[in-house]
Amino acid sequence: MSVIRVTKEFRFEMAHVLNNYDGPCRNVHGHSYILYVTVAGTPVNDPQSSSYGMVIDFGELKQVVRNEIIEKYDHAIVVSGEMPEEKLRSYISLFENLIVAPYQPTCENLVSDFAALISARLPQSVTLYSLKLYETATAYAEWYASDNKTDDNERG
Repeated sequence: MSVIRVTKEFRFEMAHVLNNYDGPCRNVHGHSYILYVTVAGTPVNDPQSSSYGMVIDFGELKQVVRNEIIEKYDHAIVVSGEMPEEKLRSYISLFENLIVAPYQPTCENLVSDFAALISARLPQSVTLYSLKLYETATAYAEWYASDNKTDDNERG
């Protein structure tokens, strides 16, 4: 059977702050993110299976992404844990849904983090092929499994 790629689109709102940045993104600001998740696999070839003919049920993929990304990041503010402690404390006191990331929350670092979170939750028969995270209508970052193969990620 052929390996097939399937993609699902997700949308969420999120704010972030870029620590030590020399432009306007050093201030709290938000984006309407669009995340494209592409997985690859062989369609199920068992006529008795409810997933017959599918690489993955879109509902199952939706649940993985919802649990790992959307429910955590939608309407959250993401800041770097590397920012000065006084500033970090003020954000913690001001914002209810604050995520302190162990990295600078750029589009590039977010898409890499999202790849790890999603990959860990996919069924064994399916691999994460790529992610595309739009931060604005004209700017995005991409992650491809083929660019990120390691001993721990041989499936991807």
